Amino acid sequence: MTTLTPLYLLAAEQKSAEVTDWSARIAWVIGLLVFVALVYWLMRQGWKWRESLQSDLPELTATPEGFGDGEALLTLTGRYHASTTAGQWLDRIVAHGLGTRSRAELTLTARGLDVVRPGASDFFISAEALREARLDKALAGKVLPEGGLLIITWAHGETLIDSGFRSDHAAEHQAWVDAVDHLTSTTTEGTAR
Repeated sequence: MTTLTPLYLLAAEQKSAEVTDWSARIAWVIGLLVFVALVYWLMRQGWKWRESLQSDLPELTATPEGFGDGEALLTLTGRYHASTTAGQWLDRIVAHGLGTRSRAELTLTARGLDVVRPGASDFFISAEALREARLDKALAGKVLPEGGLLIITWAHGETLIDSGFRSDHAAEHQAWVDAVDHLTSTTTEGTAR
């Protein structure tokens, strides 16, 4: 015959709740915070290193006086994503603030392209510096649906640069490609004469 242990004996057994080891938990949290801070610092150092490598890039051109007096061919509001070395969609240019994503307002006239970026440095691309415009899906690690980015290629000093923009109204992109290509073809014809 088996004997059953009375319930009062089972209840009388001393069991303590598990104790949280606060020192180990705090050490893990501090270690994780130090690791995150280290990764952030290394990323920032890499950004500064890239900027120093691109220090030979000339200063950005400011908008010339009287630019707003000309007739605007097109305007666009949207986002500036980044600039890269032409043809190298992952080679981001960070010198002179070209690596900073921001809102952007673009104005295209016969004199060139004015890029106004609130919170970042504005720049101007003369009509002679414009090379082409195209639709693409990726630039500087940013990947969008096919044709989601307006890429404008321009010359700055000895460097060809691809700058990526995304309009608030994506249907405007093709009109920009046509207008920039028309402007570059008339500019090259004018200089060839």
